[in-house]
Amino acid sequence: MTVKLYAMTCGRLGGDFGRLMEGGEGTIDLPIPSFLIEHPRGRALYDTGMHPQCRTDPVGRLGERVGRLFDFKGYGPQDDVKSRLESIDRDPGRIDFIINSHLHFDHVGGNGLVPNATIVVQKREWQAGHDPETAAKVGFSRADLDYGHPVKQVEGEHDLFGDGSVICIPTYGHTPGHQSLKVRTENGEVVLTGDSCYFCRTLRERRLPRFVYDREQMLKSLDRLEELEKGGATLVFGHDPDFWKNVPQAPVPAF
Repeated sequence: MTVKLYAMTCGRLGGDFGRLMEGGEGTIDLPIPSFLIEHPRGRALYDTGMHPQCRTDPVGRLGERVGRLFDFKGYGPQDDVKSRLESIDRDPGRIDFIINSHLHFDHVGGNGLVPNATIVVQKREWQAGHDPETAAKVGFSRADLDYGHPVKQVEGEHDLFGDGSVICIPTYGHTPGHQSLKVRTENGEVVLTGDSCYFCRTLRERRLPRFVYDREQMLKSLDRLEELEKGGATLVFGHDPDFWKNVPQAPVPAF
């Protein structure tokens, strides 16, 4: 079965490089990705970017702590996931699944713009999002956690279509239940790392963000990603601006 994988950059965020990678200096412009997977048995999104309110009132949407950490000027009117899908003639109402890597605002904020999908998320991540103490510690925004979708809570690896072509793989550490996604395309295996690996240097030099939920688990997740890469998989780094300069955008398949 042929699986198509499309990349969509859903705006950008300006951030403090030192918060996102040990030893980083200055500011950095972060692409915010969403991926469309088209399988003969359905369509899925891996992450959905930010909520449109982040353009005009990020503090009101996300709270003081998170809303003031980033510069949202790179998030324009056509950058939300709904607009990006419509620009390539895909109906947001005909997406079957949203696979959320984790529950941070720049990965789940567009869930509400994709109304008929089933959310696929690691059980431990969903539970963490609904535990007030953990959610506050990790920086989840309550406004982004429940738009009324059906939710499928998975534990560990999960084969989305049952044929080995689209597999959720646990890469815990960044958050309690972060998951990456392994996609088998006609050109080979691709692993969407999400925030388990922000940058190429995160993997090569093991430079983690300043704040992570579980440092030891995140390092183990990087080890697993490295093994997948050595096995021939192409790794797609979550927010690496240099890497993303060369990623074809939808409607051209990315890999």
